[in-house]
Amino acid sequence: MTVLGIETSCDETAAAVVTGAGEIRANLVLSQLDEHRPFGGVVPEIAARSHLDHIDRLVEQAMAEAGLDFPELDGVAVTAGPGLIGGVFVGVMTAKAIALAWELPFLAVNHLEGHALTARLGSDLAFPYLLLLVSGGHCQLLAVEGVGRYRRLGGTIDDAVGEAFDKTAKLLGLGYPGGPAVERQAAGGDPEAFDLPRPMLGRAGLDFSFSGLKTAVRHAADSAGLLDNPDGDPARKADLAAAFQTAVGDILAERCSKALAVFAEDYGRPGPLVVAGGVAANRHLRQRLDTVAQDIGSTLIAPPPALCTDNAAMIAWAGVERLRLGLTDPLDFAARPRWPLEELAAEARGSR
Repeated sequence: MTVLGIETSCDETAAAVVTGAGEIRANLVLSQLDEHRPFGGVVPEIAARSHLDHIDRLVEQAMAEAGLDFPELDGVAVTAGPGLIGGVFVGVMTAKAIALAWELPFLAVNHLEGHALTARLGSDLAFPYLLLLVSGGHCQLLAVEGVGRYRRLGGTIDDAVGEAFDKTAKLLGLGYPGGPAVERQAAGGDPEAFDLPRPMLGRAGLDFSFSGLKTAVRHAADSAGLLDNPDGDPARKADLAAAFQTAVGDILAERCSKALAVFAEDYGRPGPLVVAGGVAANRHLRQRLDTVAQDIGSTLIAPPPALCTDNAAMIAWAGVERLRLGLTDPLDFAARPRWPLEELAAEARGSR
């Protein structure tokens, strides 16, 4: 089984070919960072136009790298949501055209499911497992019971953790994208130099909140003369970045520790804990979560950093997983800007 994957949900144009055995035959990602950096974030219209300019070439290049012709594929998978709808449209229409021209199964993949199943790519990870999904737009704790079967245990009540990283980087003049910039700056800082809050820490439930932490970082940066000041004291910037990153680590660690206990009670075993999404590439956070998992007698499983950020290999793999179960989609499937993972179970029982 071999599936072509296409990903255009945000600011990476990507195409990949993955086999049912978990072999990545090709995995190409074209970043748009240089186009969006002057604006300090992703501009949807620019992203959509860039996808349109490059997607055909990337698909052709991926197929050539995989050494395949289109009739040799078993399906075409594409991110059909959630995401910036202009970009999603570009990918969906490209995948539909290929599926129609070569009479291949069309697989409309939920972008979040792509992240959720990435840890199974090339591994023997069995269901169920606990998933911490952390990215620029999402922060959720989910019990992954199977393909299309997700039970939400908790999520952010305001901002995603990736957004908090981006805003912190912007406040400190560290550039875009914010996550890697904050991590680099924090490496030389003292995390105890600033006293930042840990919202929701110790409270009942498994929800997150990062809005108050963002506000506290802004006040701290203002007090230290760092707010929107590219020429501010680099040492103080490093301290504040380290304090912010440590606060995020404390929040995620405490919530995941509680979630692992809930998971063990519900499923009879402690985890494993899987972390996925762009923020999962942060080494400090991985180390914190690895300690949490070990403390409860579980293990942390994290995809390689290149498969944490948006890529088409995870979409192709999700397509493989769904194709095995016969979960194909009609060519009139509509792209979706919003698409909660919890809806997939109902759809699997219905028309899909």
